[in-house]
Amino acid sequence: MSYRDIASKQVLTWAVVAVGARMPVAMAPLALVFLARERPGGYALGAILAAAYVVGEIVGAPLLGMRMRPERARAQMAVGLAAGAVAFAVLGAFPGAHAVVLAAFAFLAGAAPAATPGGLRTLLTGIVPQSAVAQALSAESMLISGIWALSPAAVTGLALGLAPRLPLLLAAALMGASVAGLWLLPAGWEADVTDRGGVSMPRILARAWPAYVMGAASLSLLALAELVLPALLEQRAIGVGWSGPLLTGFALGSGLGAFVYGLRSWPGRLRTRSVVLMCGVSACVALVALIPATGWIATALVVAGVLQAGAMLTRNLSLREALPPSALAAGYSVMYAAVGVGYAATGSLAGALLHFVAPSTAILAGVGLTLLLTAVGAVGESHRTSGGGSPSTHASGTGVAAVAGGTGPGAVPGPEGAPVSGGGDAEAGL
Repeated sequence: MSYRDIASKQVLTWAVVAVGARMPVAMAPLALVFLARERPGGYALGAILAAAYVVGEIVGAPLLGMRMRPERARAQMAVGLAAGAVAFAVLGAFPGAHAVVLAAFAFLAGAAPAATPGGLRTLLTGIVPQSAVAQALSAESMLISGIWALSPAAVTGLALGLAPRLPLLLAAALMGASVAGLWLLPAGWEADVTDRGGVSMPRILARAWPAYVMGAASLSLLALAELVLPALLEQRAIGVGWSGPLLTGFALGSGLGAFVYGLRSWPGRLRTRSVVLMCGVSACVALVALIPATGWIATALVVAGVLQAGAMLTRNLSLREALPPSALAAGYSVMYAAVGVGYAATGSLAGALLHFVAPSTAILAGVGLTLLLTAVGAVGESHRTSGGGSPSTHASGTGVAAVAGGTGPGAVPGPEGAPVSGGGDAEAGL
């Protein structure tokens, strides 16, 4: 299969809706920092508001994701996005409100639409040929990389050039528009709840814990790159202003990696590929901490972005193997929360260490935590697929080409466990 197989009017509509739903997510933390920077407490208050937003995402994603019903997914996502749009609008309209009020609405802005990324991904893989799911996930990853590359510049330009409230009002408008766009997409997707064999949703989701751990590991490296890079550049006597271009290079590398990943099949089992790619990303981030030249730091970050895109895609495909179709949207929501926890945990560790050690040492400590999470996830995945766990069983239409015995440029090597029945989907974001 090739990218031509997913080129359709419906996929284009999905992409427009996804931009409206996901760009506010990428804008929110930085926008909240700019909203509070001129108030008493300044950046500290902004950090608290950003943390409240992230906590809302972490709490809302699994709670709402497990309650999403395939036949009513569009309506449920619309309610969540509408509530998120209202919360963003309140934050932008009343920037002088009490800090507790702002934190409450920041939490709501994060929590209400948190199940939407998983639902949108499920819709995407339902409207493309099942043998082209790998290409669909690659295209989605490229779209998200573009959003994350554009968002910081948009927030900074609006907040500093016009008014600090404008990024949040734009987020509200985008999220509100995505609600209307949802009605141009299918109402949901087909799923037979009997594919869980009578097992409860929480127990089914718990069986996929190795994929969640690997997901947390993958985004923990992004936390290191984003949060510690300015301090590292100061340590190297490099202008802090290089942080933006360097992180843009990371995002562009991620988009390139997603594109390349979808072009062909790749050797090895998914779990093996995931471990190799995570080790590669870890090595690149470690090099960022060790090498002094700006050019080499930029090169290491671009390569890290390329490899991380592959790691995230293998993570999503692994989740498809581990869960039955009726649990995939919930699984993606739990993954969304897991990667948020990984980001927050590594960022907090590195931030705490900066009080005692050099930024380069803090980055290396974060890389060590990432490698530990990767090892735990790999061991758990090996145990699950070797029969020590209880993997769900798919039939041959999962969209991973090799499950159906497919080959060719879009084929993905077959599942490591038993195949699972019916079609489904994969995990966002960020």
